[in-house]
Amino acid sequence: MILDKGDEMPEPEKIAKILEAVADKIPALIKALRDTVYSKEAGEHFGEAVGAFYHKLVEQGIPEDQALEMAKGYMISLRDLVSPSMHMEKEVGSREE
Repeated sequence: MILDKGDEMPEPEKIAKILEAVADKIPALIKALRDTVYSKEAGEHFGEAVGAFYHKLVEQGIPEDQALEMAKGYMISLRDLVSPSMHMEKEVGSREE
């Protein structure tokens, strides 16, 4: 909702209800995202992606030890991509207690 000049601000009670509704949904959303990222299927896809990356590097002539280091870096990058949402879930969960 965008307010133009002259528009009245919504009543604080309405804002509080909106924020309350959003706050109730966020923990479930974060949990669903976590479960999607850390499911058995996600783990399998993660392993397949890292393995395929490693094999492609070796196939292209990268020495195995260098390919292994590059694959580790790739794996860490993928892990770090989802880590912020895990930290957020811990923060939201601790506030609810």
